[in-house]
Amino acid sequence: MSLTSSDIARIANLARLDLSAAHSERMLGQLNSFFDIVEQMRAVDTTGVEPLAHPVAAIGEIALRLRDDVATEPNQREANQRSAPEVQNGLFLVPKVIE
Repeated sequence: MSLTSSDIARIANLARLDLSAAHSERMLGQLNSFFDIVEQMRAVDTTGVEPLAHPVAAIGEIALRLRDDVATEPNQREANQRSAPEVQNGLFLVPKVIE
């Protein structure tokens, strides 16, 4: 895929950008080089390659460093809901928006 100067002008118009001719030519070169890289990536045969959940998984087994899920603040639901116009069973009641 290759863009033309008219494509850049249209994109700039849609984005409400006022590009000079020099800037437009620079953007054309940058975007076309990006699309060249995408085409190179598409050309790679990936049949039989399993997707990775994380890029480091290709090197070895990874373990996420997660902290324990511990509540650090007291439950203040009642205090937070005092200013609400309507509450039922601990939930905020709001007007129906979608029918």
